[in-house]
Amino acid sequence: MAGSLAEKINKLKASRRAVILAHNYQPGEVQDIADYVGDSLGLSIEAAKTTAQVIVFCGVDFMAETAAILSPDKTVLVPESGAGCPMANMIDAEKLRALKREHPGAPVVCYVNSSAAVKAESDICCTSANAAAVVKSLPDQEIIFVPDKFLGQNTQKEAPEKKLILFNGYCPTHAKIMPQHIEQARGRHQGIKVLVHPECRPDVVALADAALSTDGMIKYVKNSNDREFIIGTEIGIIHRLNKENPGKRFYPLTELAICPNMKMTTLEKVLWSLEDMGTVIRVDGTIREKAEKAIRRMLAIGRQD
Repeated sequence: MAGSLAEKINKLKASRRAVILAHNYQPGEVQDIADYVGDSLGLSIEAAKTTAQVIVFCGVDFMAETAAILSPDKTVLVPESGAGCPMANMIDAEKLRALKREHPGAPVVCYVNSSAAVKAESDICCTSANAAAVVKSLPDQEIIFVPDKFLGQNTQKEAPEKKLILFNGYCPTHAKIMPQHIEQARGRHQGIKVLVHPECRPDVVALADAALSTDGMIKYVKNSNDREFIIGTEIGIIHRLNKENPGKRFYPLTELAICPNMKMTTLEKVLWSLEDMGTVIRVDGTIREKAEKAIRRMLAIGRQD
């Protein structure tokens, strides 16, 4: 069944002049059909470089918005229109404007895991990999950081000279990872390095061997001489880690780290999106222009993966 679906998808992809992107947390079969697998910003950058006319973004809604911001001349499809990001949905433009009124003059650093409207209200974006570099690049001492309080707290430790004003947002999937999970995992797999995502709680990051973005984990594992790793992020990444690192073994820090929204995309939905061309993501006008400025300012600093 999966094989016939893949054949249909590839035929339609060619006729539509499409490129398929899949986030590292997507189901394995969706990753396998994609032209590019990676983190949300990296995928949008790759898609913008291609000659494709259609971008099929297998992820959640803010990711497709970012692709639309960076590729305004392309049609961006999201196979599952109901796949949102709980953390991104915790803040909106009005909530950010209210925070800005409480702290007049403080620049806003916005995590890319946010809506286009929130990006448009921000001065500069950041990723989980370059958050500290972005914060340090600003001359201001007081900085608003939205929406992820855990990423903000971890960034504050790397930039103690700054005062970060944090919004009370977080990733529910990464918030499920607790310090006891690291203790238990080290008991089961002694001597094996623990890699966690910077969206995890600070007390989890403090116990890990490294806190890395998804692409940072991919590169770390590839370049390491170690043969086994404990992975503390959404477990979908383990499919890619296994595929690209034969002979190495990966253990999820906890099986609780599953993002239900990331698992909503299926091969059938990828096919239907290419057939119907109905789930188009658009970011128009002033919001797109302002959001792009915030992204471009970040890209001038570098991704730091």
